[in-house]
Amino acid sequence: MRNAPPNSTRFGDPFVLFISDLHLAPERPLPVQLFFRFVAEIATSAQALYILGDFFEAWVGDDMLEQAFHQDISQALRQLNERGVRVFFIAGNRDFLLGETFAQASGLTLLPDPTQIDLFDVPTLITHGDQFCTDDTLYQTFRKQVRDPVWQHDFLAQPLSQRLAIAAKLRERSESAKSGKKPEIMDVNHASIAAALAGTAIQRVIHGHTHRPARHDLDINGKTCERWVLPDWYDTGGYLECDESGCRLISFS
Repeated sequence: MRNAPPNSTRFGDPFVLFISDLHLAPERPLPVQLFFRFVAEIATSAQALYILGDFFEAWVGDDMLEQAFHQDISQALRQLNERGVRVFFIAGNRDFLLGETFAQASGLTLLPDPTQIDLFDVPTLITHGDQFCTDDTLYQTFRKQVRDPVWQHDFLAQPLSQRLAIAAKLRERSESAKSGKKPEIMDVNHASIAAALAGTAIQRVIHGHTHRPARHDLDINGKTCERWVLPDWYDTGGYLECDESGCRLISFS
C-alpha cells in the first residue's frame, strides 16, 4: 500500500474511492480526525465514494442521529455529496441497522450486499465481505440471527440506552470469541468467492471486514480475476482508488 502525497486532492482523470472499517466512535478520535481530513482533502475530487461497511463502531438505530457526534459525520457526508461526489453505502457487521433516515440526512444511497457495479468498464462486485467468511460457522450463525427482520424489529423497539448496552456486550463477546480462532478461519473463503463469481462477467471483487489490505489474483474457471481487500483505520487512514488504469491501495496519516 503506497502513501498518499502531501496534497492528495486530484484533478483531471475521473476516479472512484472505496473505504471501509473506519469504526468511527467518540472514544476513538484518531479515525474521526482522519475521516474529516479524507473528506476535506482527498474525496472532494472523486466521482463517487463507496463506503463498504463498519463505518461506525456500532450503529443501533437511526435515532443515534440525535447525538452531535453522529450529526457531524452525517453533515460531512452531505457536504461531500453537495459538492458533486456521489456517496454509496453497504452495511457491515457493526452498522447493519443503518437505515434510510441516516441515508437521507447524509445524502447517500444505500446498496444491498453484495452489489455489482460497472467500474470503468470492469464488472466489479462490492461487498462488506463478512458473508464470504464461511469457515467461521459460529459467526455466520450470529450474522443470520441479527439480519432477521423479526430480531431487528424487536431490538429497535428497545430504548436507545438498552440497545447501546446490548451492542457493547456483543462486541465484548465477539472479541473474546476471535481470540480463540485461527486467523485463517476469519478470512474470506476462496470457494465462496469463486461460487459468487462463477458464470458471471465479474472480473474484480472489492471488500473490507478482514482488515488485511492486499490485492489477490484469482483463477475462476480459467478466468483471471482480482480481489482487493480494504484497510482498517485503526492507526492510519486508507482507501482504494480506482480509475481507467486500475486500482491502488493508498494510506495516509
